[in-house]
Amino acid sequence: MSSIAQVEVDDKTIVSRSETILRVMETLIVGDTIRSHLEYSVPMILRAAVLVCLAAACLPAEGFDPRLPVSTLVREDLFAGFLTKDMTRLAAGEKTLEALLRERPQAKPSILAWQAGVALHRAVWAHEAKQTQEFDGHYKRALSLFAEAAAVASATDIGPAAITGGTYSLLMDRLPEKHRPEAAAKAYEAYHRLLDVQAPMAMKMPLHIRGELFAGLALTAQRTGRSQEASQHLDQLIETLPNTPYAARAKKWKENPKLAATTSITCLTCHDSGKLEARRHALNSQPPISK
Repeated sequence: MSSIAQVEVDDKTIVSRSETILRVMETLIVGDTIRSHLEYSVPMILRAAVLVCLAAACLPAEGFDPRLPVSTLVREDLFAGFLTKDMTRLAAGEKTLEALLRERPQAKPSILAWQAGVALHRAVWAHEAKQTQEFDGHYKRALSLFAEAAAVASATDIGPAAITGGTYSLLMDRLPEKHRPEAAAKAYEAYHRLLDVQAPMAMKMPLHIRGELFAGLALTAQRTGRSQEASQHLDQLIETLPNTPYAARAKKWKENPKLAATTSITCLTCHDSGKLEARRHALNSQPPISK
């Protein structure tokens, strides 16, 4: 058989096989009746194009599991950057925030607050590296994003307040001295915003969430010169969270008030149940909802 004849045979084989594959896929996607109509009325090349469009419409859209909140999706990557300066994971967390802002516009308040937290960390790192101009830029961006997050949050959305209070509690002592009073005041306001919503359920909240709430209240009261209020929150930690790092630190603060001015009492435990893999496992372990 000549090479030209062989090519002609191969071409016919390819066309035949393509036609067969196309018929199977059309049957699976649009059904046998519609497939037959397409076969006799539409050229194969156009049927293939139609099939691609239909298949794309049937596929689920790419995106994040809607059952997982924003904080669960970004917290671990961002904190790898915040606590260990793992800039690769920090960048990954920032990209996730950008994608979530497009995918979940209703979650904008918390997303903006997390972006503000990133900006504030970059400001602190710039300050510690004596990069004044860079600090000013990052700090202004952080203030702007925190303000926008608070402005667009609903009355019951405490996500921005939790992120704002937690971020400032970690960083306010590392800011330039002239900015520390403002940071402490904003943190105090954020924790009291949390308290307003969580007070009725506070004693039933998990250790980490309850401990961080009461510790944040104690810390920001101390940093804003409210000594009596700070003492009350320390007593609350000792009484309601015995045998925990929060109670141990609170006792030290009570015994030596000077220690409170140079140490922190927040971020003493991990939110293990809120970690990404833990939440995924918990969600995937739930029985399906019967209809």
